[in-house]
Amino acid sequence: MKFPNDADGEALQSLYKDGVNFKKQQSVEFFVAVPDQTTGEKLLEVLKGEGFNGFLEQDDETDEWACCCSKRMLLNYNEIINIQKKLNNLSKPHGGYSDGWGVFVD
Repeated sequence: MKFPNDADGEALQSLYKDGVNFKKQQSVEFFVAVPDQTTGEKLLEVLKGEGFNGFLEQDDETDEWACCCSKRMLLNYNEIINIQKKLNNLSKPHGGYSDGWGVFVD
């Protein structure tokens, strides 16, 4: 299977090499960095209104805040890119930005 030569493509390539089933929906976690807890709580309501499940989390080591949004989906490069763009657009007015994704393999 071929993937684009960027960070998202490399992550998908790694998952593929690890034997993750790309024909089965996976739980994909998208991270949105936010400046503080209050902003994160407001943004989380916006994200939930757009159909994302999520929660707000503070990193124990860096004290940085992030909204974590999960979606069950097939691992598809274009879909992952589109979701990150959407999250970026929704979070930008709140001082946030899309900050990567990960998979909890079933």
